[in-house]
Amino acid sequence: MNVPILRHLGEVPFETSFNRMREFTRERLSDTPDEIWLLTHPSVYTLGLNGDPSHVLGNPPAPLIRTDRGGQVTWHGPGQLVVYTLMDLQRLEIGIRAYVTLIEEAIIALLVQYGLAAESRREAPGVYVSGAKIASVGLKVTRGRCYHGFSLNVNPDLSAFDHINPCGYEELKVTSLERLGILTTTNEVMPGMISAFLAQPPLQYSA
Repeated sequence: MNVPILRHLGEVPFETSFNRMREFTRERLSDTPDEIWLLTHPSVYTLGLNGDPSHVLGNPPAPLIRTDRGGQVTWHGPGQLVVYTLMDLQRLEIGIRAYVTLIEEAIIALLVQYGLAAESRREAPGVYVSGAKIASVGLKVTRGRCYHGFSLNVNPDLSAFDHINPCGYEELKVTSLERLGILTTTNEVMPGMISAFLAQPPLQYSA
């Protein structure tokens, strides 16, 4: 099985990456290699396909874009690592729920390396430390092919989340590596994040 192609894209506007993901997924063939895109976005709020706009509070200080992933509203911006996983789940023989769990376990494994005890919640996908959300998961699967992915708060301005009910939950606290006393950057976190992701069954690639 071929190791996915890694693309380090830097800062990319959300709409640009969104359009490119859809185009890639629409045009890929049965033997097209999977890809993983690592990037950050300029400040933006995104609302899932069936998301409720009432979870956007007032007038947020950045654009709000409706997208086709699952889930409610979240924020992306500087200091947050975004990982888009363009994977053929059918080829991997893994279902969507199992794939969400795979992502969560990879993030938890990374956080262990920083000395953090983290957990997932089946009823609210993502990863939490002491009850506060540090990573979000949002996916779209079409014809067995997945796009979108997950985000990890490294050192963002967490006040951006004050303008929404994060992921549709009122008063949900949000945290970051920086808030938890770990001073690092998105670029420094990338290698460990990718290694943890690719080590998960049924992937188990060597990064």
